[in-house]
Parts: sequence; structure tokens; C-alpha cells
Amino acid sequence: MGLFDRVKKIGIFSGFFSVSDEFYEELEEALILSDMGLDTAVEAVNELRSRVKSRKLKDEEDVKACLREILNEILDVGEAALALTSKPSVVLFVGVNGVGKTTTIGKLGAFLKKEGKRVLFAAGDTFRAAAAEQLTIWAERSNLDIVRHEEGSDPAAVVFDAMNAARAREMDVVLIDTAGRLHNKQNLMNELSKISRVVDREGEGISKETLLVLDATTGQNGLIQAKQFAETAGITGIVLTKLDGTAKGGIVVAIAKELKLPVKFVGLGEGVDDLQVFDAKAFTEALI
Repeated sequence: MGLFDRVKKIGIFSGFFSVSDEFYEELEEALILSDMGLDTAVEAVNELRSRVKSRKLKDEEDVKACLREILNEILDVGEAALALTSKPSVVLFVGVNGVGKTTTIGKLGAFLKKEGKRVLFAAGDTFRAAAAEQLTIWAERSNLDIVRHEEGSDPAAVVFDAMNAARAREMDVVLIDTAGRLHNKQNLMNELSKISRVVDREGEGISKETLLVLDATTGQNGLIQAKQFAETAGITGIVLTKLDGTAKGGIVVAIAKELKLPVKFVGLGEGVDDLQVFDAKAFTEALI
């Protein structure tokens, strides 16, 4: 099974095919239904119409290739690979409750360990009951180190201890969990800023990624969340979870178009190996 075989295809390319106004209208509707968003869908279809006309394309496969080309250009907004150039490097995870932050951290820890990295978890979500326990289970499953404090303690203190532990233990990467928050919860946003300051102070000059975890099944709501966090949290990339559970994979394109942020990882299942590096060409191939 290919990387994105579980992504639902755009159904317009089936049966009798002809390039016509009706085709473009149906394609636009299919893209909107995939949660690509109205503006992005219209722009993509208009560009397709222009290229098909200028290149005099009539064959279905040629039109498909042209649409993939356009979507790949939209998705070309940054490097999917994490910037882990220092020792230690830090990856900070943010997002609202229920999107799968802690699970994503667990999966990424296992992924990085397979690459030969020494990984430390920082259980910075001290508000959600059992968040630290959940992350501890992931750490034990992959035989990784974790720094955690008691529930209700200061998350910045957890991060401070984790940064010191990472240096002392010569860790390659610190993965930091944070409490679920909305952009309008000012105390939580202030806490996130405090955590970022601790990372910057204790790891001056190190590589730092701030990844926003989004649930693909929320569609355009995910795009709204992304816009809100991008304004306040210095996001460097997106992790899109539960992509296998939705026909709305077009949200990937909408995020790239609206925010110019790369999707770095996608979750395609419950297994530890179901977190995959995002491959734009494989994605558009599967979608179309």
C-alpha cells in the first residue's frame, strides 16, 4: 500500500472524460468538497483552465498531470524535513485539545530513534489529567527518556529541567508537549510564550521547530485554528493527524496556500509507524 492510498481520490476523473465547462465546474465542486477552500479551489481550476488551453491538452492523463503540477506548486512552501541541526534541537508541539499532540510526540520519538537520534520527551502539558502518564507510556514503549513533574506544576519548569537534562545526557532532540489551548485563552498563550523563552534562554542558538498539530477531520476549522496560531505562536510547520479518516485531504493545500506553512508530517493511522513525513508529490498523486 502506498503512502497515501487511504486518501480519498477526487472523483471527477472517472468514466467518460472531456474537457468542458461542465468538467471545470464539477472539478471546482470536488475540490471545495475536499476542503481545499473556495478561493484555493477557484484559483487552482482557473489556472488549470488556462494551462490546458495554452498547451492544447485533451487527454485525461495530461489534464491530471497538469492539475498535479498546479497543486504541487501551491504545496511548495517550505522544507518538510525537520531542522535538527544542533545538539540538542527542540521541537515544540502546540494545538487545541483532542487533536493528537501527545500521540504525535510519541510516534515522532519512535521515528527519530529509528534514525539513530537520542530523544528526550518533556511532559509540558501539566494541566490535562493523565497527559504526562500518556507520554510516559510512549517513552517506555520506545525506551526513551522523559522529564515530567507533578500535575498542575509550572510547565516552564518542566522545560527548564528538560533542557538541562538534554545537555547533561547529550540528547539530540527534545520533544516538548504543551497543554491544549485556543488563541483567545490569554493565560495559556502567555504560558506558551514563557515556555518558548525558556527554550531560547537555555538553548541559545539551537534549532527550534514549533509544530501546530491539526485534526484533518475538522476541515476548514483546522485552517481557522492554523491562522490563529500562526499569528501568535511562531509556527514553523504543521502536523496533520487523522488524514486516513477523512475525505477532506484538500485542507493540506488550503493551509499551504493561505499560510505558506509546510505540512511536515501526517498521521495515517493508529500504529506507531503511521506518522509519515509529508510527500507533496505522493499526496497529489493519490488525491488525483
